[in-house]
Amino acid sequence: MDRGAREIGGGARLVAALRKGASGHKYDHGHALILAGPSGKTGAARLAARGALRIGAGLVTLGVEHGALVEAAAQLSAIMLAEIGDEAALGQALGDARITALCIGPGFGIARARAFLPGVLAAKRGCILDADALSALADAPELRAQLHELCILTPHLGEFARLFPDLAARIGEDGALEARIGAVREAGSRAGCFVLLKGSVTVIAGPDGRTCVHNSNGMRAAPWLATAGSGDVLAGFITGLIARGFAPMAAAEAGVWLHAEAARAFGPGLIAEDLPEVLPQVFLALGV
Repeated sequence: MDRGAREIGGGARLVAALRKGASGHKYDHGHALILAGPSGKTGAARLAARGALRIGAGLVTLGVEHGALVEAAAQLSAIMLAEIGDEAALGQALGDARITALCIGPGFGIARARAFLPGVLAAKRGCILDADALSALADAPELRAQLHELCILTPHLGEFARLFPDLAARIGEDGALEARIGAVREAGSRAGCFVLLKGSVTVIAGPDGRTCVHNSNGMRAAPWLATAGSGDVLAGFITGLIARGFAPMAAAEAGVWLHAEAARAFGPGLIAEDLPEVLPQVFLALGV
């Protein structure tokens, strides 16, 4: 492995960071806002919201447009709902300083993401950009210029290729780990934020060049993650950790590691909905 890259793993530091104090209350652990797509397409954001809540965010709100309120309410209990149908409503919601993390993209719609991203990025809070938010960035240099060091981009290789075609070509020409690390590190530098390239080997790099790797191959394989919605849950895990106060790099590392551990703990037959529900089992095994 590239000598500048560190391998992700669990450990005492992670366990200590995940624990909650005995005398705390919900607002001690942050408030995550997950922005959802229109009616019929809220499932991805609901998966992310469930992941954020299970990983320990004190409160999670799903922001939906008016036409999706009943659909979302029928599926949710502990996750709160807010009607956020346009950029003005988003700005009003973000007037609450207790919202400590945002997630935009899963099932959101590319055109809607282009409209919402200026407000999301101007909030200068921990922000996970996934799925449609990444596609919205791909051909919008004015939005990419607004990315900041509290942002985390979470592309799979196809999305990475739309954002950084020349860097993706470098990976395509040489699939070796060294090439993957180099491409993601350059992407983080260009974007001025954190970039998490998902895959059986996940690489995370920051704007300052810090890089880490999570290898889910061999004895650590988690092939059951190759199922619809698992990436949405990962986005939720990271959002929840940001809400709790984790720094972006630490949140990305911990989210990726716990995501794979949850898949291994469940095993064959895993679907995305299972990932948040098996997380308590992973926490107990760690001693959290």
